[in-house]
Amino acid sequence: MNALELTDVRKVYPVGDSEVVALDHASLTLGQNEILALVGPSGSGKTTLLSIAGGILSPSSGKVVVGGEDISDYSNGQLTRFRQEKVGFVFQSVNLVPFLTAAENLFVVDELGPRTGKPARATAGKLLDELGLAERTKNLPSQLSGGERQRVAIGRALMNDPDLVLFDEPTSALDTGLGAQVMELIRSEMKQRGISAIVVTHDPRITEYCDRTVQIVDGELSA
Repeated sequence: MNALELTDVRKVYPVGDSEVVALDHASLTLGQNEILALVGPSGSGKTTLLSIAGGILSPSSGKVVVGGEDISDYSNGQLTRFRQEKVGFVFQSVNLVPFLTAAENLFVVDELGPRTGKPARATAGKLLDELGLAERTKNLPSQLSGGERQRVAIGRALMNDPDLVLFDEPTSALDTGLGAQVMELIRSEMKQRGISAIVVTHDPRITEYCDRTVQIVDGELSA
């Protein structure tokens, strides 16, 4: 079973009497434990594709299957449940809650899901330890370096034991050295856990950490 299957997916936004095509008949298959780099210029449709794969947006047409689950026609409530249980996200801006500690930023995910209390704290502690942040669990985001904040974001994405993790420009705010460290960490964590991932980037250097690269231009995919 593939981690992700997009079949002839379109995303269209109405603008006055016309429309903007953000994703144009896109078809893509992501295998189990595969890391795919999605590369393209600004405005090419990268984030739209990621949002549809993760159930943030619904397609205008086409089929979206994640881990064997067809989410193409899901309601908002069904998509919320799907995101809680099946997908992890790491956004470009990290989006940590500024007044919560590193550990608490991980708890937030689990409070929305099925596990709470001691199990959530145990999972968060283990993840932060694996990510080299055992001594930083009580630090606020403002007390962490850029690389450390990105590690917390990766830990948060793994809290619900997802089938798929989606990374939107995970190294854009980091210098070359830190970016390489974060990508090495992403690759090792995904491979170790058997999780599939899509890494959206405009930086071709990131592709060496991925198993396959797909280009997107003006909403159209090409290998």
